[in-house]
Order: sequence, then structure tokens, then C-alpha cells
Amino acid sequence: MLRVFSRILCTASRLGDRTLPPAVAFLQRQACGGSSSIIPGARGLARSIWLLCSSGRRPGAQVSGRPLIGASCGCGALHTEGDKVFAEFLIDEIKEEKKIQKSTTLPKVSGGWEISLNGTEAKLVRKVEDERVTVSFNINNSVPPTMEEPPQGEKGTENEPEIISTPNFVVEVTKLSNNQSLVFDCHYPEDEIGQGEEDESDIFAIREVSFQPTGEDDWKETSYTLNTDSLDWALYDHLMDFLTDRGIDNTFADELVELSTALEHQEYIKFLENLNGFIKC
Repeated sequence: MLRVFSRILCTASRLGDRTLPPAVAFLQRQACGGSSSIIPGARGLARSIWLLCSSGRRPGAQVSGRPLIGASCGCGALHTEGDKVFAEFLIDEIKEEKKIQKSTTLPKVSGGWEISLNGTEAKLVRKVEDERVTVSFNINNSVPPTMEEPPQGEKGTENEPEIISTPNFVVEVTKLSNNQSLVFDCHYPEDEIGQGEEDESDIFAIREVSFQPTGEDDWKETSYTLNTDSLDWALYDHLMDFLTDRGIDNTFADELVELSTALEHQEYIKFLENLNGFIKC
């Protein structure tokens, strides 16, 4: 290819250098054996061809294949064609998520629990005699990864797996007469999720138990923490019965999943709406 181009330039040289642009005349000298100390050899010829082609662009033309869009909102931020396509996608995604949203209000938890929310954090509180039971959880990172992909062409159908939020949760049982709380760190084992009602096994498990001072935001790392991995099964059963007597049973755990799933979906839609507003402005 380089030899063919050289022949063309040498042939054009016979027509006279004065009729050619300076860049083409320079290429003639390169192709026909002329010496130059600026751009030697084939690499220099290729660069000269690129410069020659570039010189024909209109003044101010964009080099990128994705030209910028004028910022019509007056915010002065960068707006590209990619941003426009992204915003359109988000609008469709928000509509689809709202279609499958079961309710705009969060489900209640039976048993007289008072619910308070702070962004992605939720807290449930109830009093039993001279005790206060507090359950707290955060919906961030509470949705297990979906490993199975729906069959091709069936995305959005009934075959698509349902998104379920199964957060870790902390139970604090506080004796109002003293200044200590018995704290249970609980979670949902993956092999117990989705078990039918016929299975009487617990759908949640205790990971750790410790005593902590009441009313302190940061728990003491120096407090002894009982890990249940190697715990005697009889002691573990008594701890589970202790929670059951205070309303933390399978029914509560099921309702907590429903609450967390609804809250996670609600926060996801809010995130998409905020993302769309950020991209557009």
C-alpha cells in the first residue's frame, strides 16, 4: 500500500509542485526519495497523511464521535449524547420498577412493634413487662447475588427471580432496672431462605451474643462475645427460646424479610430517581 501511494505522489510531481498544497508537495519529496530531517521514513509518511486528512476538518469540529449537547438547563455541567441515552434508560427503568412495586407504604410487623426509619436503617421497638426489645437492621447489601440468569428472551416475565432482602439484624434485650443489654447478632442462613411452612426449622440463626452497656452508640470491643459456631447445642436452643418468648420467632423473621424487601425496593427507586436528576442536570 505504501509503494502504491509513493507511485501516485511521484506521478503527481510531474504536474508541478506549484499546483499542490504544501503538505502534498512534502509527501512527494518523501515518496520520491527526497530527504527531510523532520519526519523520516514510513512512520513520518503515515503521520503526514494523518495531518493532511486532519487539515480538512471544519474549524471547531469535534474529534470525538459523541458530540457534546448544549447545556440547556443552565447548570453549566457537561451534557453528552451518552448522558441523554442514560437518562432515557433511567426513566424507563423507574417506570418498570414502580409497576412491580407491591405498595408505596411499608408493611407492618405484627406484635405491637414501633417502627422508625433513618434512610437505609430501620429500628423496631416493643416493651414486654420490664424489658425493652429493640431490633435494628440496614438494608444495604441485604440482597443476595442472583446467580441464575433468566432464559434469553424471557427477561421481565414471570420466570425472572424475585428480589428478596435478607439483612443481618441485631436484637437488644434491655432490662430497664439496670444498665446492660443482652445483644444477639442474627442472620438468615442461605440454605434456610425459601423453606416452606411445613419445615419447622428456624429460618434465622444467632451468630454472636454479648453483653453491652445500654444507651451507648459504640459497643465495647473488650466485652466478651460468645460465638455460636462451636456452641453446645442445648445452650443454643435455650438462647433461641429466649428470643421466641420475646417475639423473635419465625413469624417475626418472615415479616422482617417482607419489611426489608419493601424498604430496599423503595430506596432503590429513590436512588434511580436521584440518579436520573443528577444525570439530567
